[in-house]
Amino acid sequence: MGCCNRERGLIAGAVFGAVVAVLGGVLIPLGRVVIEGTVEKEAAIEPGTTAYDNWAATGASVYRQFWLFDVQNAQEVLQSGATPVVLERGPYTYRTRYLPKENITFNPNQTVSFLLPLGAIFEPSMSVGPEEDKVTSLNLAVAAAYSIASKDFHPALEFLIKASNSSLFQHRTVKELLWGYRDPMLKATLGLFVPYNGTYDGYYNVYNGKEDISKVGMIDRWRGERSLSFWNDTYCDMINGTDASSFPPFLDKKKPLYFFSSDICRSVSASFEESMDLKGIEVYRYALQPSTLASPAVNPDNRCFCADPKTTRNCTLAGVLDIRSCQGGKPIYISLPHFLHGSEILREAVLGLSPSEEHHKTFLDVEPITGFSLRFAKRIQVNMMYGPSQVITVLKKVKDYTVFPIVWLNETAALDDETADMFKRELISRIQMLEIAQKTLLGTGLAVFSLCLVSYCVVRRRSRGKVV
Repeated sequence: MGCCNRERGLIAGAVFGAVVAVLGGVLIPLGRVVIEGTVEKEAAIEPGTTAYDNWAATGASVYRQFWLFDVQNAQEVLQSGATPVVLERGPYTYRTRYLPKENITFNPNQTVSFLLPLGAIFEPSMSVGPEEDKVTSLNLAVAAAYSIASKDFHPALEFLIKASNSSLFQHRTVKELLWGYRDPMLKATLGLFVPYNGTYDGYYNVYNGKEDISKVGMIDRWRGERSLSFWNDTYCDMINGTDASSFPPFLDKKKPLYFFSSDICRSVSASFEESMDLKGIEVYRYALQPSTLASPAVNPDNRCFCADPKTTRNCTLAGVLDIRSCQGGKPIYISLPHFLHGSEILREAVLGLSPSEEHHKTFLDVEPITGFSLRFAKRIQVNMMYGPSQVITVLKKVKDYTVFPIVWLNETAALDDETADMFKRELISRIQMLEIAQKTLLGTGLAVFSLCLVSYCVVRRRSRGKVV
C-alpha cells in the first residue's frame, strides 16, 4: 500500500513538473505578446506615451561641433597657382535642438504635424577658443558669384571684386563665417548658416503609429509636399523614412534604416554594422555606406544627383553632393568630413586632409526593441566650388574646378545616465524579469518532471522485483 502511494505521489509530482514546464513554455510567446503590446503602446506618438514625451521636447542635449579649415598659403595660391594647404581648427561647439517642437497638431489621417525651431548657443567650455578666433577661408561671395554668373558677366564681377578690395580668400572670425557678416562686395549678409537662429525646419507631417506602429515617425509630408522638387527626378525626390530621431520598433538588422535630412536635401539609408553596449543597453549601430555618395558609375541610383557633368568630371566624381538646387544656386557641395569615401582627386586638389572612419563617419545607435535612437553622430562637410577664369584676376592662376572644404560639423547626442536608468527600469528590467520567470519555470518544471519520472521508474522496478 505504501509503495502504491509513493508511485501515485511521484506520478503527481511528474504531472506537476510537466504543468510548470508547460507554463514556462507558454510564457515565452505570451511574454513576447505582452512586451510587443506594451512597446507598441508606448512607441506611438500621442500625449501620455514615452515616445511622445521624448519626441515633443528633446531630452538629451544635442551639440554641433564645428571644425573650420584655415588656409595656410593663400598668397601662394593667388600668385603662383599653388595647391591650397589647409589646417583644421576646432571644435567650436554650440548647443542646438534645445527648443521644443512648435505648432504640434494631430490630424485625422493618423499623422501629426509640427515645426522644428532652430537655435544655437555657443558653449565655450566645449570649444578650443572663443567665437572671435579668426581663420583664413574661402571668400563665400566670390565663389558664389563665380558659379552663379555666366562668363559674359565675368568682367562685371572682376570690377566688383576690385572695387570692394575682395579676393579669393578672406580673414573672418568663426562667428562671422558660421552665422553671418556684411559682405563688402555683395552688400548683403553672408554666412554658412544664414539665417539660423529664429528660423524653422518644416512643416513636418509624420505618422503617429497609433493605428499602424510600423509607420510611426515615418514622414508623410515635408513643407506640405510628399516629395522634393530639387532633383527633377522621381527617385531622387523621394522622402523616405523618419527624421532619424527614432524608427519603428522591433528592428530587423538585415534591413537598412531610411531617413530624410533637410540639411542635405535628400533621403539616405544606413546599414547595420554591429551590436554594442550603451550604458548597459544593447543597441544596433547603423552607418552610412560608401555607396551613399558613390559616383553614378559605381552606384547608378545616384545618377539623378549629378546636376553638372562639367564640374563633376562627367559624373565620375565620388564623395560629394551638389546641392545648389536647394541652396538658391549657391555652389554648395556636401560631403563627409575630409572627403571620406570621396575620389582621391578631391584630396589632391586641397592638401592637409586626412579622412578617418572612426572620426568622420555618420552613425546611429538604435535600441532594437523600441526603435529609439539613443546615440548618434551626424557628420557633414560644407564645401564650395570655384574654377578658372581668364578675366577674373584672383582666379587666373586656378588650374581646374576645385571643391574647397570650408567647415565640417558633428551633430551629436547620447542619452544621459538618468535616461539610461529609466530606460532600463521601464523596459529592459521588465523584459529580463519575464525571461528569468520563463527560464525558472521551464527549468524547475523539467527538473521536477524528470526527477519524479526517474524515481517512479526506480520504485516501480523495485516493487516488481519484490513481487517476483
